[in-house]
Amino acid sequence: MQAFYADQFVLPLPPGHRFPMSKYRLLREQLEGQPGLQMCAAPEASDGELALAHTPDYVTSVSAGTLGAAAQREIGFPWSEAMVARSRRSVGATIAAARAALATGVAANLAGGTHHASADKGGGYCVFNDAAVAARLMQAERHRSHRELLRVAIVDLDVHQGNGSAMIFGDDPTVFTLSLHGAKNFPFRKERSDLDVDLPDGCTDGPYLAALDAALAELWRRHASAPPGLIFYLAGADPHEGDRLGRLKLTTAGLAERDRRVLVAARERRIPVALSMAGGYGRVVDDTVRVHVGTIQAALQSWREWNNAGA
Repeated sequence: MQAFYADQFVLPLPPGHRFPMSKYRLLREQLEGQPGLQMCAAPEASDGELALAHTPDYVTSVSAGTLGAAAQREIGFPWSEAMVARSRRSVGATIAAARAALATGVAANLAGGTHHASADKGGGYCVFNDAAVAARLMQAERHRSHRELLRVAIVDLDVHQGNGSAMIFGDDPTVFTLSLHGAKNFPFRKERSDLDVDLPDGCTDGPYLAALDAALAELWRRHASAPPGLIFYLAGADPHEGDRLGRLKLTTAGLAERDRRVLVAARERRIPVALSMAGGYGRVVDDTVRVHVGTIQAALQSWREWNNAGA
């Protein structure tokens, strides 16, 4: 299974900044040498690719460093060349993972999940929306190669609502946005996804998994006649009980079961899955990394079973 990384691009953040930049390097280091896992440096998304989901003016302002102070505050990062390089490669990693998933069943971006970025602005530590760009590009490539429509589902299990994705695809029936998130958590003004599931503070494994099962059943029900041909799975670690920003109470085992259920449901229907790690802000960074490692291990197992079934 291919996994794409861009952790060599480290943002120069001020002391005390709460974004856990180190988790990406730690994740890659823990996964190196994992049998069956091919680690690949992420390519850089081009202006044209970014413009599939973002306005040209916004892409230019990020690249040229002309973002205003308010826009930088909304993103949560000060502008730097490293920010641009990392953001482009985070999108490039999801593009590459989507192509690999369509070819081999499952692939991953070891970062990504930047679902708060909308067409003309960023937000919540998200500069460009990697899943949105990759979804539009995969649709264009499928149309060019096969002259057919690729339906896409975004299964967003980060603890925060995927408001940027909801805004980008709000009038697009070919991309289904599903978001399972904390009702009282950021963003405090939610956008309308195709399917939103609001969870109360303190939600534990049992109620969470029941809500996930119901949401997936609704996803399949709505696509009974025309199932998606690709799923982008945002496997946030921030529903974990040790997360500083999550406000939910899922255990590491509960999150592993979450990943298993999503991947099994997709594999049973032979729907390729491109994963991204999305959020994770553990009080102890190793707890977040442990959840992400479990997600990749579950994906690797699903990739093996997908390809064994097709042999």
